[in-house]
Amino acid sequence: MSNPHLPQEILEYIVDLLHDKPETLKRCCLVSKLWVPRARKHLFADIRFRSEDDLRSWKNAFLNSANSPGYHTRTLFIDYPRAVMAADVEEGGWVRAFSRISSLDVDNGTWYLNTPVASLALFHNFSPTLKSLRMCPIAFPCPELFDLVCSYPLLEDLTIMGRDESSGNDENRGPQTAVPSTSPPLTGSLGLNIFGGMGNTARRLLDLPNGLHFRKLAFSWHYKEDLPWIMELVVRCSDTLECLDVMGRLPCWPFSISH
Repeated sequence: MSNPHLPQEILEYIVDLLHDKPETLKRCCLVSKLWVPRARKHLFADIRFRSEDDLRSWKNAFLNSANSPGYHTRTLFIDYPRAVMAADVEEGGWVRAFSRISSLDVDNGTWYLNTPVASLALFHNFSPTLKSLRMCPIAFPCPELFDLVCSYPLLEDLTIMGRDESSGNDENRGPQTAVPSTSPPLTGSLGLNIFGGMGNTARRLLDLPNGLHFRKLAFSWHYKEDLPWIMELVVRCSDTLECLDVMGRLPCWPFSISH
């Protein structure tokens, strides 16, 4: 008697139930070729590059980035952005293989705060489905950072930790690049921890044409000049705001507010 044939949707449902059991999913890939595509969807949903060795292992396993399982990745964590950027330049768009992620987390490491993360243009709109962006901690030119933010039409959550390296960091000057005609919805959370003052970053957020609709705001401020910007951001989000977390770090006047 031949083996009973299960419909493909039933097989996929079985594999989906194993989404949090990577070792079992790997065994599924050995059972049948028909199980491989569905198992890959879960095995490669969360990719983390924490070192050059991680990056090297991925490149050796998937020599052709266009055919890599990065297509299945939904969360991408990069803890060594300079190595990834160098590889992308060498291979002509290696990062763009991760074209369907919804969350990007770039952590430059505290030791590299004084070193800008080369050019952020590499990350521009390589995944149109991105909804969450975290850049921490980086030295960044404010105009370049907001070009990146505005390149994601579905972006909801934004976290920035670092120092604005814009030339002549003068908060009374106008934007150094043209204000975009559209901006992402920004309906989730905003976290800002900008060393040296958040004026440039806050002003660019306030200038976005579609307005701000964040439900959660979290700020770490270092100078009294940051307070008016924080207050203005809170006012702009007053119709949607559900949670506010502010921590002050003035040497002579420290306090924290949680609401």
